[in-house]
Amino acid sequence: MDKIKDLFARWLKQHQFLLCAGNPCFDYAITYKMATFKKTVIKNYPRVGALETQESLYWKHFEFPVTVKEFGAITHIEFSPVEPHKFAVTSSSRVQLYNPATNQVDKSLSRFRDVAYSGSFRSDGRLLVAGGGEGVVRLFDMNGRSVLRMFKGHQGPVHVSKFSSDNLHIMSCGDDKSVRCWDIPSEKETCRFTEHTDYVRCGVVSKASKDMWLTGSYDHKVKLFDTRTKKSVLTVEHGHPVESVVMFPAGGIFLSAGSNYIKVWDALAGGRLLTTLSNHHKTITSLCFNGAHNRLLTGSLDRHVKIYDVTSYKLVSNLDYPGPILSMGISPTDNTLVVGMATGLLSIQHRKPDDADEDKKPKKKRPQKLTYRYYDRSRTVYAPKIGDVIVPHEKKEFLEKYDRMLRRFQHSKALDAALQLHVRAKMPKVTISVFQELIRRGVMKNALSGRDEKWVRVMLTFLKRHLGDPNFAATVIDVISMLIDIYGSVISQSDDLTSQFQKLEDAISNELKYHRTLEEVGGMMDTLLAASRPIELNGSNGNALLDIPAPRENGEHQMEIEQR
Repeated sequence: MDKIKDLFARWLKQHQFLLCAGNPCFDYAITYKMATFKKTVIKNYPRVGALETQESLYWKHFEFPVTVKEFGAITHIEFSPVEPHKFAVTSSSRVQLYNPATNQVDKSLSRFRDVAYSGSFRSDGRLLVAGGGEGVVRLFDMNGRSVLRMFKGHQGPVHVSKFSSDNLHIMSCGDDKSVRCWDIPSEKETCRFTEHTDYVRCGVVSKASKDMWLTGSYDHKVKLFDTRTKKSVLTVEHGHPVESVVMFPAGGIFLSAGSNYIKVWDALAGGRLLTTLSNHHKTITSLCFNGAHNRLLTGSLDRHVKIYDVTSYKLVSNLDYPGPILSMGISPTDNTLVVGMATGLLSIQHRKPDDADEDKKPKKKRPQKLTYRYYDRSRTVYAPKIGDVIVPHEKKEFLEKYDRMLRRFQHSKALDAALQLHVRAKMPKVTISVFQELIRRGVMKNALSGRDEKWVRVMLTFLKRHLGDPNFAATVIDVISMLIDIYGSVISQSDDLTSQFQKLEDAISNELKYHRTLEEVGGMMDTLLAASRPIELNGSNGNALLDIPAPRENGEHQMEIEQR
């Protein structure tokens, strides 16, 4: 009879049919459904992390990066100011022009005998200038590959080459400690500045004035030169070798980067330091603004790109990359972000299309899935009659391996399933939930008993790793106590087990030390908060809410003295 009932129950779950009210089979079906196995409840713990803001979501709203391997370290990236906003990537002995629509190289400029540096566009996008390791500055035509001009005079590698705002002159800075101005039509040097005492590795030209040039050097100084006076008009001390400088379009404020510090200077106030930023933990190598000049992007050797709001200079977002960052650039429309790394990797990211554009696309309607038993021969949907009870067809519920073992009361195998590598490494909350279920059933000690040395090592490693997690600490401590009770008498028989338990003891000691330190810090904070709390006055008599005696008359005070 039991076998018949079991077969009937299995058939009932796999088929869907109608049962009339009052049928005794209907009552048995309801009873069977109430006795089904309940899966192990996996607790979802709150994730501790940075709060997602609209700003951070905006900067993370990029597609998966397209990675290109270049021939050497990528030292400079710059976007063309005109559409389609191609970008020039300077690496090794060439400057390559990429098309942002295809992420492919449209043109390669390789007329360099040594390493190329600082490939920069003119404001109309028709010319490009680049320095080189042999001390020559070359001017290229974007309509072809020919070299229009070659400016010779530097005695060392030229790391900076920029067009002036009038598009008729070129600024170049090199390792010969000089800053030079070149006239494009005549191909001659018109001005030279030799005030720096070390390599000049960065520089920009003011967009507000063609005569104001800003340079940074390894002598820790940032200088603002005026080509009309043939000398510097402002010098500030950064304190570290300067790797990059940028200037706002108005020319009143500029920024310098050296070591892991960014300093903001006010040029109109005589070089007054406005603020200092230090969110990177390695040398900052690149600075740039977004298209609207309201966000500052910084790249560093610590493999991070950080974005700041220039109104408050607060960090608003952070991007991670696989290698040390040497250069970066963002398109004027903020739709393409390109980052160059010291390993030769070039990361190209495009902004995802807006959700509004996706909603406009027509969506295909999926036909409603109906099985054959809902149809009769005339292809019409069957409608149940009044008084019929519909027994729905339930899909077979999928159970994980540990749930299948728990359903069969095989607790040791359920514990083994929860300790599998892909479970305990990627989903430790599942393993802890199985521990809690076994403890609730009162069979945890039985499941832990009778294990070999290898299994105990795996268990101890898992417990030691998650001992400091406040979400798992209570369960982990209970399991550790059970393991010590079970295997405490045989620990000394194995050197590996002795070593594992010693590591567990060290982890517990460190955790207790952290807790004692936190208690001390909490006591300090309580003292500071109590001392800084303002005293609230009572409006009725003017006395504080603290137990401070009210002022007394002179006669009462004298009587108290005589009594003492």
